[in-house]
Amino acid sequence: MNPILLIPARMASTRLPGKPLADIAGQPMIVRVWRQAVAAGLGPAVVAAGEQEIVTAMAKAGGRAVLTDPGLPSGSDRIYAALTTPRSGRRA
Repeated sequence: MNPILLIPARMASTRLPGKPLADIAGQPMIVRVWRQAVAAGLGPAVVAAGEQEIVTAMAKAGGRAVLTDPGLPSGSDRIYAALTTPRSGRRA
């Protein structure tokens, strides 16, 4: 078995807009979450991002992200889209 940890993220949160890029101790929240997922050591961790800003933040931190349609209605839909998106092998 080859597990992958997928973390859905979008900027249009209704409770806290911009949450993935909210600064926590000098780094974006999504980067902190991704680092914890990597530290778990279960497999590669990838962010399923609804916006390019999230992909850019992940690339800056050395992480991987897949850009998904920002209009997807849920995190589950975002994860499915990331799993079924053809990849070019690039880090995003």
